[in-house]
Amino acid sequence: MVASRVLRLLGMAGVLLFVLCAYTPLPNLLSHRTEIPAPLEPAEAIVVLAGSVNAYGVLSESSLRRTLHGILLYRQGFAPWLVFSGPANKQGIVEAEVRAAMARQLGIAPTAILTEIRVHTTREEAARLASLLQPMGVHTILLVTDPEHMVRAQPLFAHVGFTVHPAPVDELSQAEGSRTRLQLTREVVQEFLARLYYRLAGYL
Repeated sequence: MVASRVLRLLGMAGVLLFVLCAYTPLPNLLSHRTEIPAPLEPAEAIVVLAGSVNAYGVLSESSLRRTLHGILLYRQGFAPWLVFSGPANKQGIVEAEVRAAMARQLGIAPTAILTEIRVHTTREEAARLASLLQPMGVHTILLVTDPEHMVRAQPLFAHVGFTVHPAPVDELSQAEGSRTRLQLTREVVQEFLARLYYRLAGYL
């Protein structure tokens, strides 16, 4: 009897949570709480963090938005280097190389593009990009990622010795429609759990 009542309450709570996330401004409010003010400043490199690439070599929506934002910043003259991060997927397609090819097609000189492919976590990105860029004299970066991810990424890159200027992509911060709100909710929750893990592990 008690167990069935608990299950009924959990079911009702689940339905309520779904309604709040899909049909109210709650996801937007949660997302805004994670955003970092980002006045753009010149830097020595623009660093675009990884998203993902599918089996057909198509960038995910997040990866595509980050890539285009980084290209735009470069074309506006914010830094002399454009750096793309992103590993190979199961099919051997390398996200960073797909991004670099897109940048070249959009008129970015190949000599201005750098890639890092041996990364699978944000912490690895920070460490490997420090090894790549700091010997070149790059210590100040514009960091490009989603607003929700920036809260975790910025201190990780600062920890390895970079001066970090956030350059977040304006992605889903004003989600409209139930599907988009649910997507934003999932991203906010995933990033919250990732930050919690990094804090417990002592990385932040």
